[in-house]
Amino acid sequence: MSSRQKFIPGVLGGMGPQATVDFMAKLVSQTQAQCDQDHIRILVDHNPGVPNRHEAIAGDGSEVKAALVDMARRMERAGADFLLMVCNTAHAFQEDIRVAVDIPFISIVDEAVSALDTRASHARRIGVMAAEGCLAAGLYQNALEQMGREAVMWSDAELDQFMSIVYQIKAGDAPDQLKLQMEQLAQVLVERGAEALIAGCTEIPLVLGDSDILSVPLLSSTDILVSRTINYALGDIALPIQ
Repeated sequence: MSSRQKFIPGVLGGMGPQATVDFMAKLVSQTQAQCDQDHIRILVDHNPGVPNRHEAIAGDGSEVKAALVDMARRMERAGADFLLMVCNTAHAFQEDIRVAVDIPFISIVDEAVSALDTRASHARRIGVMAAEGCLAAGLYQNALEQMGREAVMWSDAELDQFMSIVYQIKAGDAPDQLKLQMEQLAQVLVERGAEALIAGCTEIPLVLGDSDILSVPLLSSTDILVSRTINYALGDIALPIQ
């Protein structure tokens, strides 16, 4: 482990696989390092076998809860000092994870919403680009409300279109063919009054970058989680108390 590193992150991943790989690639590229030994040691459970999170949120969720708790406990036993999860929707089960372990769990939702204070402090109406289960669980809506901000949402038909794009990304379809559709869905929220956008799904950055939406700030939950993971691992900011 790097002499600079204070804490080891444990990553609950595989939801989906490409999104987790994207997170890890960005973690490496954004770490200031001159050699292998300068990089951050991380523990990863890349588990694409976690059942469908959207169906779990609509049902009793017991299978997903069990899978995530098992992953979290394995990470803790393996030596992780804190946990994070590269899937926004799965955060509907974050409290089940927290009570199952004795190490802090970092919420991608809380980190993304908190980043508005520095990245888009003027914005009060926030367009939420997130998946069906994430929105059904109210993850971003509740977090934004607690900060005095309002969530701008898609219609049911627009959400269906977004979900179709997400599943095409997961199936490995070419990003160039999906980028325009994602841009159009982002623009819908801007036209509806959004003063900033949160990419609250870790598949979004696979086709859409921060610079692709020029009219308002676009905050990638993946990129924010990468930055905060580095900060926590190096001890630049204090870990939350579990």
